[in-house]
Amino acid sequence: MSTGDQEILKTEPLENKDAKWTKLILTTYKDPHQTTRTWEHASRTTRPQGSDIDGVGIVAILEKPSGPEIILQKQYRPPVGKVCIEVPAGLVDGGESAEDAAVRELREETGYVGAASERSPVMWNDPGFCDTNLRMVRVEIDMADPRNRDLKPELEENEFIEVFTVPLRGLWDECRRLEGEGYAIDARVGTLAEGIMMAQRWKL
Repeated sequence: MSTGDQEILKTEPLENKDAKWTKLILTTYKDPHQTTRTWEHASRTTRPQGSDIDGVGIVAILEKPSGPEIILQKQYRPPVGKVCIEVPAGLVDGGESAEDAAVRELREETGYVGAASERSPVMWNDPGFCDTNLRMVRVEIDMADPRNRDLKPELEENEFIEVFTVPLRGLWDECRRLEGEGYAIDARVGTLAEGIMMAQRWKL
């Protein structure tokens, strides 16, 4: 599916009362010197009751004879006006664990069927700006499963996602190449790529 035929038509202010997913907040707090200060930030309004996270990011690796490859996707993101390079991800549903959400989102967005094997600590996406958080979940994919050879994504009507894979060993260079082509690199992808590059450089 093409992700390139999209464009911003207009931007305009949005009142909190009209917002479905987020709201703006002014927080008053005391700093270490007991000086009263304020902080303007955004807050997500959709975190399920009882959940400690808003969503999940998914690290799914395909074991291939040529080496491991990570599943990525291209998706247009209106806030930045670009197609972003991302890992599969999504919001958790009420009563859903991070592991269950990761397996569900991976199947819905990519068609791959897998099993969660490990999850990260809670990670805060941009804590100086908003309270959105997630857990990264590693999902193992069995390529012997026939469902993983006949992929059937279950995208929502407003989702336009192109799935592709990149060899792990070259993820940093591929991010640089994709940025040069005009794509925006999601921080989770970029941080993972830099971690791999650092491990290679320092032989960790």
